[in-house]
Amino acid sequence: MTRVRTTRLLPQAYRPLFAHADFRRLLPALAASDLGDGMSVVAVAWLAIEIAPPGQSGMLLGAALAAYALPGAAGALLFGRWLRRLPAGRLLAADSRIRAVLLGCVPLAWAAGVLHPVLYVALLAGSSVLHAWGNAGRYSLVAQILPPDQRLAANALVSSSVSASIVVGPALAGFLAAVISPAWLIGLDALSFAVLAAQVGRLRGAAAGQDGTGAKGEREGEATTPAAPVDADRSAAGLRLLRKQPELLGVLALTWFFNFLYGPAEVALPLHVTDDLHAGAGLLGLYWTLFGAGAVLGGLAAGALRRFPLWPVTLGIVAGWGLALVPFGLGAPAAVTLACFTLGGLIYGPFTALSYTLFQERTPAASLTTVLAARSAALLTAGPVGTALGGPLIALLGPRQVLAASGLATVALAVIGAAIRVGGLRRVRAPAPVSRPT
Repeated sequence: MTRVRTTRLLPQAYRPLFAHADFRRLLPALAASDLGDGMSVVAVAWLAIEIAPPGQSGMLLGAALAAYALPGAAGALLFGRWLRRLPAGRLLAADSRIRAVLLGCVPLAWAAGVLHPVLYVALLAGSSVLHAWGNAGRYSLVAQILPPDQRLAANALVSSSVSASIVVGPALAGFLAAVISPAWLIGLDALSFAVLAAQVGRLRGAAAGQDGTGAKGEREGEATTPAAPVDADRSAAGLRLLRKQPELLGVLALTWFFNFLYGPAEVALPLHVTDDLHAGAGLLGLYWTLFGAGAVLGGLAAGALRRFPLWPVTLGIVAGWGLALVPFGLGAPAAVTLACFTLGGLIYGPFTALSYTLFQERTPAASLTTVLAARSAALLTAGPVGTALGGPLIALLGPRQVLAASGLATVALAVIGAAIRVGGLRRVRAPAPVSRPT
C-alpha cells in the first residue's frame, strides 16, 4: 500500500516505470552513485587546488578534471573487442567496481601522506577507463528493462537523478569540506559505486542479458531469455548505422562542441570563486547546487518537449546555456551570476534525455550498446580536452574572462548549427531539375 500511495504522488508519465521490479531496484543505486559524483564535482577540484604546487593550481585542476573523464574514450577503443560482448548490466557493474577501488585509494593515499599530484591524476584516470562502456550500459539497461513507450520518461528520470545529485552533492560537499578533507568526500564517491555494483548484481533478468528487444515477462520477476552477446559483425553494423544517420551524426557533432566549450568553464569556475570572489568551497558548492536545481526542473520537463522539433529545441538549449555564462565576464556580482547559473541549469536540463531518446529510437536494439558506447567515447574526448585547455587559457586571460569567452563561443556554436541546419533543409526541399526532351 505504501508503494501504491507513493506512486500516485508521481506525475502520470512516471508511474508505469515503477511497475518494473528491476527498474525499482536500479534507480536508487544509480541515485547513490550520482550523489557521490555530485560531491566529487567540488571535491576533485578542491583537492587539486589543495595539493597543487604554488602557482600551478590551474594546470593541476585542468589535468585532474580531464583525467576524471578522458581515459574513458581510450577504454572504449582499446577494450571494445572484449567489452562489446558483455551484457549491459555487466558493463555497468565492471565500471562501478573499478571506480570504487581506484577512487577509494585517493583518501587512503592522502591519509598516508603520499598523495602526490601525479598519483592523484593517475588514480582519477584509472577510475574513468571504463566510463564510456559503463555509461552505455546504464542507458542500455534502462532500454532493456522498459518497453519503448516508457523510455523517454525513464531517460528523463535517470538524467534528472544526475541533476538532482548536483543539487544535493555540491552543497553537501561544500559543507563537509569545512570539516573534513575533500579526499574523504572522494572516498564516499567510491563507496557509492560499490553500492551500485552490488545492486546491479541483484537484478533478476536485465543484468544477465536479454533478447535485445527490451521485452520482459509479464509477471514481476519472471525469467527472461538471455541476450546473445553483441558480436563483431553486429558491432560493425551498429557503427555503420551511426555513420549513415545524418541526424544522429549532427546531434553528436553539436554535443561534442557543446561539451568542448563547456570544459574551460568547468575549470574556471572554482578559480573564479577563489581568485576573483575570494570565497571558499561553500560558494562553489552553492553554484553547482543551484545549477542542479535548475537542471532537475528542466530535465523533468523533457517529456513535454517531445512534441516540438528536435533541432530548434536543441539549438535553443545550446544558445541559452552560452548566454547564461556571459554575465561572468561583465563583472556581475555573485548574486547575479548565481541566478544565471540556475537559469543555465534549467535550460540545459532536457538536453541529455532528448539526445539519448533519439539514439534509442533510431538504433536497432541489438546494436544499441555498441552505438551508445561509440557516442560516449566520442563525447568523452570533448569535455576533458576543453578542461585541459582551460588551464592555459586561465593563465592567459583569467577565470572570469574564460567563463565569458566560453559562453560567447557556445552562442556562436548555436548560430552556426542553425545555419547548417537551415542550409541542409533547403537542399533537401529543392526540386530536382527537369530535363527537357531533345
